[in-house]
Amino acid sequence: MTVLDRTTTTRTWLPVALGMLAVAWGGNEFTPLLVMYREGHGFSPVVVDVFLFAYVVGIVPALLIGGPLSDRYGRRPLMVPAPAVAAAGSLVIALGAHTAPILATGRVLSGIALGLGMAVGGSWLKELSADGSGARRAAMSLTGGFATGAGVAGVLAQWAPWPEVLPYLVHVALAALATVALLGVPETRARAVDDASLLSDLRIPSAGHRRFVSVVLPMAPWVFGAASVAYAVLPGLMADHSGAFPIAFSALLGVVALSSGFAVQAVGRRIDTASSARAVLVALGIIVVGMVLVSVAADVLTIPMALLAAAVLGCGYGMAMVSGLQEVQRIAGPRDLAGLTAVFYSVTYLGFAVPAILALLVQEFPGAITYPELFTAGAVLAAISLALVATRTRSHLPSGQSG
Repeated sequence: MTVLDRTTTTRTWLPVALGMLAVAWGGNEFTPLLVMYREGHGFSPVVVDVFLFAYVVGIVPALLIGGPLSDRYGRRPLMVPAPAVAAAGSLVIALGAHTAPILATGRVLSGIALGLGMAVGGSWLKELSADGSGARRAAMSLTGGFATGAGVAGVLAQWAPWPEVLPYLVHVALAALATVALLGVPETRARAVDDASLLSDLRIPSAGHRRFVSVVLPMAPWVFGAASVAYAVLPGLMADHSGAFPIAFSALLGVVALSSGFAVQAVGRRIDTASSARAVLVALGIIVVGMVLVSVAADVLTIPMALLAAAVLGCGYGMAMVSGLQEVQRIAGPRDLAGLTAVFYSVTYLGFAVPAILALLVQEFPGAITYPELFTAGAVLAAISLALVATRTRSHLPSGQSG
């Protein structure tokens, strides 16, 4: 197996970015269609939000096992199959639109692909980016896939024929293209030749680093906690207040949120610094404001307020993603990069439990608990996370970085 020559100057990272975009597309194309499954197929809001969370069942094992495996066996064997797994997930979902277990199975497959793309693809992209742009490129590839997948799926489901099938077939074609492109990418990590056991590879010492525990972990669940509120919870609340095109408006909220996240990631490196947690603090500050705005949006239920809240929450998501990845890449040792990236992403995906938790609370306590109240509580919790990180902003910096 050929290992990358560091003198390589061609853009070998582009196919990996495409692969990450393809698996992210598959992970998020389902989200704007939640309204369709809820209103067209009779699934309850709680069940639909469980479908959304189901792919975390695939993501977390793929992250925690795939990352360390790629540190041992190389990036190619783990990343090249990921778009094909994502395509399989799309086909299963397309065939099982009326059956909850089949939908859940397809979502788990989508999650496995996304987990491999995030941990393995992100590490591969970082190693192919000699200019230090790996974290930004990884974050932007994922966010671009999330946004484009949601937008295309929503438009096709609203106005094109075969709304339960065509959005997923488009993704299958993209995944096939990404698979072919990945075949020509050089390996960046030589296969390990030591006698360490696989179990020892699954241990990630840097996950206990004080910087990771005190700065990254308090912020991580807010990455997709903020995003899921913007493009999963808010569309459901707006379904009866968005005119004749609820699916398209759901997609629009997702595109607005994720496009805002994509845009802020482009300048994230300028905000980030190795000497403090400035970028993490900015991310949490934006999320606090976003949670306040979405509380107002859930109360007034107007289109302009919903779009504003989605945009601000999207900025918070994007800044949190790129700042977390920058911190991880500074903390991780050379043998720990994929593993620590996997841990970070696993914690971020806990945020996808938020829609189901909120729906369950509102369902179990009708009238006593409302979405505006829950979002206000979320703003308070985000502010607490901000305060915790602020007390540790220059603490436990990785060696070689000034405080």
